[in-house]
Amino acid sequence: MDTEDEFLIGLPHRELLDQVLDKWSLSVLSELCERPCRFNELRRAIPQVTQKSLTATLRRLERNGVIEREVVSTRPVAIRYRITPLGKTLRPPIDVLLTWASENMPAITRAREAFDTQEEASR
Repeated sequence: MDTEDEFLIGLPHRELLDQVLDKWSLSVLSELCERPCRFNELRRAIPQVTQKSLTATLRRLERNGVIEREVVSTRPVAIRYRITPLGKTLRPPIDVLLTWASENMPAITRAREAFDTQEEASR
């Protein structure tokens, strides 16, 4: 973003936001904010996510420094994921977005219904 008057989201920002605010990342971050988890604990906590999608999400979040993996020396060896200090800084802006969504959901629902009605009428 350039100035207060301009609202430009450059490629690096867009890419980062896409990676940390995507469909599964918010669910993963929500779980890891509560406690460190192993892969299968995350799968159970987010039953709709596939193994492939969860693996890709964890790798993206780790690459961006938002979570870290820890090898747990057990038999068999296990991997535990935890949120990093950088990842914890995402909580306030995400909370602001969620509050905005909650406060504006009635207006958004009305806008969707009006749009859908208009689309159906134009067919």
